[in-house]
Amino acid sequence: MKNMQVNNLKLNNKRKKRKTIGRGGKKGTYCGKGNKGQKARSGAHVDPLFEGGRSTLIDHMKKNRGFKSRKEKKNIVQFSKIEKKFKDGETVSIDTLIQAGLIDRKNKKNGVKIIGGGKITKKLSFEKGILFSKSIEKSNSKISL
Repeated sequence: MKNMQVNNLKLNNKRKKRKTIGRGGKKGTYCGKGNKGQKARSGAHVDPLFEGGRSTLIDHMKKNRGFKSRKEKKNIVQFSKIEKKFKDGETVSIDTLIQAGLIDRKNKKNGVKIIGGGKITKKLSFEKGILFSKSIEKSNSKISL
């Protein structure tokens, strides 16, 4: 049996040593990095969307101007339709407009705006929360809120 010495000891380490590249000498001239260019330099980072100077896919896409609001719009009801559905002296509310079939139940939370389109001959009262266009507020004096 041989004498155990420090230089004979081996660690139980199966991990392979990582190859150091770009050091010159006998390790290889370019060390797997190719010949010149941005990716051959140390600390190189190329934007993943960069396509070598040509116009990218994003550049070719249509440019839509403006924006689309995510805020839901009010339910619009014409005055002439209210004239047909309601009788003289009735109160108009969001619930009565749903029962009359002028707005959908699912759009109840958006509110209601009444726009012009015919004169009103009946005396109607409207609940709070119903908005009117400016033309109606000027022309009709039979509206009571």
